[in-house]
Amino acid sequence: MSTSQLELPEPKFDAGIVSPSVHTSVTTITLDSYGPQTLKVEGLTPPSAPAVDDIPDGGVAAWTTVAGAFLCQMCAFGYTGAFGVYQDYYTRVYLSNESSSAVSWIGSLNAFIMISSGLIAGRLYDRGYFYHLLYGGSLLLSFSLFMLSLAKPQQYYQIILSQGIGVGLGGGMTYIPSVAILSQYFSKRRSLAMTIVASGSSLGSIIHPIMLNNTLNNPRLGFAIAARANAGLISGLMLIACFLMRTRTKQVNTPPPLWASAKRFAKDGSYVFAALGMTIFALGFYFPLFYIQLDSLAHGLNNTFSFYSLVLLNVCSFVGRLSPGFFANKLGVHNITVVSTFCCAVLIFAMIGLGSVASVVVIAIIYGFFAGAYVAMIAPLLASLTDDMSELGARMGIAFALYGVGSLIGTPISGALLTDSFIWWRPAVFSGVMALVGAGCFTMSIILLHRRKAHQHNEV
Repeated sequence: MSTSQLELPEPKFDAGIVSPSVHTSVTTITLDSYGPQTLKVEGLTPPSAPAVDDIPDGGVAAWTTVAGAFLCQMCAFGYTGAFGVYQDYYTRVYLSNESSSAVSWIGSLNAFIMISSGLIAGRLYDRGYFYHLLYGGSLLLSFSLFMLSLAKPQQYYQIILSQGIGVGLGGGMTYIPSVAILSQYFSKRRSLAMTIVASGSSLGSIIHPIMLNNTLNNPRLGFAIAARANAGLISGLMLIACFLMRTRTKQVNTPPPLWASAKRFAKDGSYVFAALGMTIFALGFYFPLFYIQLDSLAHGLNNTFSFYSLVLLNVCSFVGRLSPGFFANKLGVHNITVVSTFCCAVLIFAMIGLGSVASVVVIAIIYGFFAGAYVAMIAPLLASLTDDMSELGARMGIAFALYGVGSLIGTPISGALLTDSFIWWRPAVFSGVMALVGAGCFTMSIILLHRRKAHQHNEV
């Protein structure tokens, strides 16, 4: 029996044969020569994910989701960014029996859990559990903060359980979903949307230190009332965020196994070096954020000025996080990341010479700006390295889990190098070297990405 074959590029079939929504590049139709004619259609693929042109890149739902994600960042990472106030207060007053290294474990554990829990939260987000993560994380965050207000002086375990673990888990459940959901609404303007959201943590790092410094150091209020007032503020903002954020499309319900995804991602050199850069850079990144207020006080600077040194840094970080979004498409996300990390490394080395009001102001302003620019570029950087957006949650989860390891051990190492004698050059050198190596990894990521694109272009 003979057959004849016809190859039709991009055919348009009549209704009842092939649905117009099915996409194919080449379709082979085989007709039998004898007997009743039968039609065999091969080469068809199921409907693909929505094209880039289908993403709205704006609209009421898109921008309200941005506003909700902004509040999530303000309450989660914004609170973590204010730990410099707690580092100073715990070391001098509330946990005075503990070393500065032991106190820094509270903040570093909080940051580690908040970041690394994205490994699980990203997978759950890919499976469609966005609202479960948002609501559950908000409740846990609020509960843990109110439990912190019940912690007693010199009771280290109570604070590390509530602030280090509880707040970290609650914030971590909302962090990756609140960033990844933006890819459902934005494509061409994704970098702008993500930088706006990232600036929320900087605004939180401005508001929380001002509030905490004026309540913790007020003898009429004390720790319990200060912590309770801060918990009430965060709970109210997270409630608003829950009402504002909405998903646009249903996520993939059955993503590939995590280990299989990790092995596939490991073959992407540019992604590997970006994740490695995030991890190593985190070893030094948090040193100014955790220690600049204590450093100012230890050098005998005015108490009021020292209290606001962290606020000044975070104000500039807020500006730094907003600025790149407007020209990231022209300058390139990768280029901004490399320049920002290199400048941060230089400024960390400059903390060796900190000892006057002018030096604190200069370091806080410049470091704050470039640190903000770096943080704003992390999510767009990972998104730009992701070809399949259904994998974005997993890619961000793995990268941030590694990043969390750096944030966990970086500041305790700095505290151990600092010692009770406050030898400031030791942690500054360690943190500066780690930041510089991280910048080198980001540079290698750019090189490998350009090589891959050039190879793909040559194949075409």
